[in-house]
Amino acid sequence: MSRVRSLHKKWMKDGNYSKAYKALEGEFELARAVLEARSQAGVTQQQLAKRMSTTQSVIARLESGRSCPSTQTLERLAVATGTQLRISFESEGAG
Repeated sequence: MSRVRSLHKKWMKDGNYSKAYKALEGEFELARAVLEARSQAGVTQQQLAKRMSTTQSVIARLESGRSCPSTQTLERLAVATGTQLRISFESEGAG
């Protein structure tokens, strides 16, 4: 287990940390999905930025969760990584 995962597991036992993490879970999920799409495409942030006609710093913000991208940006990312964008709403009990 990586050091980060180990620390996260430890910190999740703290109620304040756990509550804050869960409040941001959607953003973390999106950031992970963006990072995974780029990784699966086998490109660097710079290469992806060029494919999307944007800058590397925009890609970094998407991957860090510090950005709330528009669906247009996510569609451009899907095209640039050879993936398909799917957005869904699920009931609270699902997943």
